[in-house]
Amino acid sequence: MGSIVRLRKMFGERVFVVLLLAGIAVANPVMADAPNVVVSIKPIHSLVASVMKGVGTPHLLLQGSASPHTYSLRPSGARALEQADVVFWVGEVIEHFLIKSLPSVATTAQIVELMEEGNIRVLPARAGGTWEAHAHKEDKHDAHGHDKHGHADHTDEHRDGHKEAHAHNDEHAEDKHGHDKHAHDEHAPEQLDGHIWLDPRNGAAIVEVAARVLSTADPANAVNYHKNADDLLARLSMLEKEIATMVAPVKRVPYVVFHDAYQYLERRFGLNAIGSISVHTGRAPSAKRLYELRSKIVELGANCVFSEPQFESKLVGTVVEGTEAHSGILDPLGADLPPGDDAYFRLMRQFADSLTTCLGQQS
Repeated sequence: MGSIVRLRKMFGERVFVVLLLAGIAVANPVMADAPNVVVSIKPIHSLVASVMKGVGTPHLLLQGSASPHTYSLRPSGARALEQADVVFWVGEVIEHFLIKSLPSVATTAQIVELMEEGNIRVLPARAGGTWEAHAHKEDKHDAHGHDKHGHADHTDEHRDGHKEAHAHNDEHAEDKHGHDKHAHDEHAPEQLDGHIWLDPRNGAAIVEVAARVLSTADPANAVNYHKNADDLLARLSMLEKEIATMVAPVKRVPYVVFHDAYQYLERRFGLNAIGSISVHTGRAPSAKRLYELRSKIVELGANCVFSEPQFESKLVGTVVEGTEAHSGILDPLGADLPPGDDAYFRLMRQFADSLTTCLGQQS
């Protein structure tokens, strides 16, 4: 206390206050300003927000229950893109509304198209609206996909089921990143399945991409991004094991989805989807398709038909009419979830809850 009085007498009141504030600033350095980050859809936004936690908050373009296939960019979204330093999106197969907007509006931003990132697993879209029941084989890998030596495996489970996933019957080999080698080389974007976030391991890969990109764009906060990413990867590993345990009792039960958005989830957890109501997004299925699906439901004893908040659900009633199948809801975007760093985890647990609740019902 005596030293403070002496300083005041020595430098005067004003100089003392300046010195005091300078000392506080040194003791508590101000965090560098966060970059302006824009993310297209809620699941990806959640993962990026988790990487940015404590640094800043990314802007979410697509709000509520709108579908990215039919969404129109709003003025607020256009302004966010104009000011963006970094933009994360899945790719043109999902966010149709960004195909023209990104090059014309986000002119100064770094554009990160996740489907083009090498460590993210991309699958070809399935042909047709009905598929044969998958014969998922058991192997020596645990629920997290590691062998007894702790090494992650992507080969067997990626190859398994390719015959029913493609119109042709050749079994595609994978490249070193776990992709189907033909996915980018022989398929146009619309022939790829863009719902990459529904595999938790792709979620982990997205986190790694976000940490790398943000650390390069904003080196001052790189330590925070990498620490958040490490914490998030541990949570995602636990989430995968949790979901695997939840769906294990119903993984063989056949079901039908509204549109083919869940292949990544099915492959990761060995689920048994047998078809989709809608063959082409935004196009009503034909009477022939509905008849084929109803016949498949009866033939294979499908227990559930799932609708989605983003699309017309009356068709589900038409499909299950005259069968013993139940109806449920699956939401690939988390329409009813508040955006934020926990939305991805809530979305994935919501999937597990919806599947186990509907598939566990007695016919």
